[in-house]
Amino acid sequence: MPKKSSGGGLTATQQAAKFLGVSVLAGAVLAGIALPAVGVLGLAAKGSVESFDELPANLKTPPLSQRTTILDADGDQIATVYSRDRTVVDLKNISPYLQKAIVAIEDSRFYQHGAVDLKGVLRALNKNAQSGGVSEGASTLTQQYVKNVFVEEAGDDPTKVAQATQQTIGRKIRELKYAIQVEEELGKKKILENYLNITFFGQQAYGVEAASQRYFSKHAKDLTLAESALLAGIVQSPSRYDPVNDEAEAVKRRNVVLERMAEVGDVSQAEADKAKVAPLGLKVTQPKNGCITAVRGASFFCKYVERVFLSDPVFGKTKEERAKVWNQGGLTIRTTLDPQAQASVQDSLKDHVYKSDKVAAAATLVEPGTGKILGMGQSKPYGYGKNETEYNFSVNSAMGGSNFGFPTGSTFKPFVAAAALEQGKPPTQSYPAPFKMPYPEQVQTCSGKPWVNLRGETLENEAESEVGPYALREAMELSVNTYFVQMLGDIGMCPVVKMSDALGVVQGNGDKVPEVPSSMTLGSTGLSPLTMASAYAAFASRGMYCTPVAIESITQTVGGVKKSLEVPKSTCSRAMSEKTADSINTLLSGVVDSGTGKQAGLSGRANAGKTGTTDERKNAWFVGYTPNLSGAVWVGSASQKVKMTNISIGGRYHAQVYGGDTPGPIWRDAMTGALEGKEAPPFNIISIPSGEKDPKEDDRDNGRGNDDGNNGDEGFIGGLIDGGTTGDTNGGITLPDNLFQGQGNGGGGNGGGGRG
Repeated sequence: MPKKSSGGGLTATQQAAKFLGVSVLAGAVLAGIALPAVGVLGLAAKGSVESFDELPANLKTPPLSQRTTILDADGDQIATVYSRDRTVVDLKNISPYLQKAIVAIEDSRFYQHGAVDLKGVLRALNKNAQSGGVSEGASTLTQQYVKNVFVEEAGDDPTKVAQATQQTIGRKIRELKYAIQVEEELGKKKILENYLNITFFGQQAYGVEAASQRYFSKHAKDLTLAESALLAGIVQSPSRYDPVNDEAEAVKRRNVVLERMAEVGDVSQAEADKAKVAPLGLKVTQPKNGCITAVRGASFFCKYVERVFLSDPVFGKTKEERAKVWNQGGLTIRTTLDPQAQASVQDSLKDHVYKSDKVAAAATLVEPGTGKILGMGQSKPYGYGKNETEYNFSVNSAMGGSNFGFPTGSTFKPFVAAAALEQGKPPTQSYPAPFKMPYPEQVQTCSGKPWVNLRGETLENEAESEVGPYALREAMELSVNTYFVQMLGDIGMCPVVKMSDALGVVQGNGDKVPEVPSSMTLGSTGLSPLTMASAYAAFASRGMYCTPVAIESITQTVGGVKKSLEVPKSTCSRAMSEKTADSINTLLSGVVDSGTGKQAGLSGRANAGKTGTTDERKNAWFVGYTPNLSGAVWVGSASQKVKMTNISIGGRYHAQVYGGDTPGPIWRDAMTGALEGKEAPPFNIISIPSGEKDPKEDDRDNGRGNDDGNNGDEGFIGGLIDGGTTGDTNGGITLPDNLFQGQGNGGGGNGGGGRG
């Protein structure tokens, strides 16, 4: 309700405002001032004029969108992201030359008039009458600021932007009404400060600080007279007066501004003339927006952080609320990314796999006990060109990864062993483990309805010499398929399901691992490197599983006020007993010491891990850890169409790729660099007797390649990815939705994955 004077009418200010609004409206209708060169009648036809009294009394000014800065764990910048590149600064941090230049060229009577410059109106009327068109407008800086507020509030919605800038008398009157309010509430200096922070200067730069950095690579407070005049001149038409693309036009416009500054007495004529002959002096900083510009190959991690923000309810109840905060920006996001670990990951990937190779590699490092993601990278860079991809092979599909993840092969076997130990099986447990055998006739499931081997499916070990009986220690070191299938038949699938759940093991599409023997033992189901690294980190932390986390803290600056935002926290829970974890650590230490993972072993510190390859060598894995760092490395093709036999990877020829000889060395080098200078704590190793059968005396590396397998055919995994087309061969990766590895869950028989 409008305020009344003591006599029952409007206050003197409101009466003046109403009179001014009606007067200016009349002048606008008569002369079309401050409107582009189109007929006034046409404008009136397109937009109705609201009653001046009916307009809302208060202009809602949204906080200005700004850039968001993403930092690593040491506080160094990874990347900046923004919907609008802007850094809000106080008037005291803006060059006085620029303040004077923008006033001189845009509204030279800014400090003399109110919200509307009546003299300017009359001057514009006269000039427009002489020219027969609309050669001059009469909008004040205050009116321009209000219009910019409308545009800012519209964001990136094209319909709302059109409404905010439509050339109608109705919009003009709304602008005038709000301009009166702004003049009363803010005062001239604050209006000028707000205007200089909101307006667009071209080249993706909003506000004077971003513009100063873009064109001159310096702060706005340090701009010279000539530089200030150049920026002030851009505002009228950022595309026409763009100094990067049209230097001559920009010089002419700059000199018009300088002459105007001299005319109004802001500078002397001599100062203006000297600045007119000065070179533009551009020192352009190219726009660096988005995760694609991230340093140290951290683009995929950067996008993961963005996905976390846009998906986690801690940042807003709805997707729209979270997106609004993200686009608003002004965030400083400190992440868990360790620069030493990240550099080591990228260096190792670069050394071992070329971006032009037919296959790709992805690696992720996680800190046991905290869930912090310390490193994340892949061999094909982030991008949209040849040998580039926007898919993050380290994470699940909901976070920008592949549709289903990638089959893990025998890296799944430690989960089976942990489940058996939790069920009371001794670490010396022995099974016959023949070279070849049928899957069990029945295997119990959590539902109580057993899985039944209706098709008489079989599996076998990698080499015919691998004939049991074997105890758990030798079976793990040699990755004996038949041993672990017999163990599964003994304990049933439900203990493995419970262990998988406790370790956060889900498929790449977020679904639970299916209850079929091939998935529950031989790793036929697609998982992500982040999932595997986090699960193995629970072994390193003696049984405590921590959900992965990427963000340490976030502060947001809005309207000059800085506040902290709540961030997602890692949730840690006990997945297994310390005794079970110690047993697994002992078993997997043997894998890197004398088993299939010898080529991955670290020097001078306790380490453990497991190799894995899948049918036809379409995927190769190494997942391993020390007490203070866990890492997973995958090598393969995103399309699951490339068979890694007779193939060159990173300039090295491979007759057959194994988990130990390709992802293993990547893991070794990445971990070595990440841990350099860090403490080397020991595992709590326990004594596990060799069991009933001693290891073979033959050289198992001959014919094994430090791995195992079942020599299965393409099986049901391959059968579910027909119909895709590979984009992996000698070019960038093209990844349609149906191209990634399907859910290879079939009956669990021949070809279900599960090499060593």
